[in-house]
Amino acid sequence: MMRAMLSLVIPTLQAEAALPGTLAAVAAARAGGLVAEVILVDGGSTDRTAAIAAAAGCRLLSAPRGRGGQLAAGAAAARGDWLLFLHADTSLAPGWEAAVACFIADPANRQRAAAFRFALDDASAPARRLEALVAWRCRTFGLPYGDQGLLLAKSFYQALGGFRALPLMEDVDLVRRIGRRRLTLLDVEAVTSARKFRQGGYWRRPARNLGFLALYFIGIPPRLLARFY
Repeated sequence: MMRAMLSLVIPTLQAEAALPGTLAAVAAARAGGLVAEVILVDGGSTDRTAAIAAAAGCRLLSAPRGRGGQLAAGAAAARGDWLLFLHADTSLAPGWEAAVACFIADPANRQRAAAFRFALDDASAPARRLEALVAWRCRTFGLPYGDQGLLLAKSFYQALGGFRALPLMEDVDLVRRIGRRRLTLLDVEAVTSARKFRQGGYWRRPARNLGFLALYFIGIPPRLLARFY
């Protein structure tokens, strides 16, 4: 049995619909010893998120609402040598355990990070086009988002300064500090709920996100961007 070394950190807010599937995808890795603990950091849910976490044997922490602060709180409480950050509506595809174990086993990767391939739980053509667009963004700019997960050694995370308590762009902020040369994309999908794209539009929502990203890159503070997000 592999020594437990990986802490999985999931920020939650009203996550009862998607959370069971996310936790089910990591259950085998917990039983096999790869995952030492699953930490849910809740930002004030009033639904069944806490009950689902308790039933699954997760550690449940509370933090002020805001994904950056919630992720930072989970990392600070983590006991594992490695951290895997995952969104509550993202499920890792079969084979993720082997890919993560292989990455962790290489000593050179203690100063590197990894993310997964972006996928949506939608069989439509617009979903496939968006997946292709995200794959291009990752290849060209080395810029995976938080819905692709993020795996790195806790020592590396701490040396980078960790997640900042930003109201927006907390994932982009950390990935930019990692740098594309120290980032690997694992050949396993992180399958994210397509609900927000169905509601916001497969073109309109990504275009809006790209606009906010451009504003962030030219120096507009995340606290100002968050007012209009």
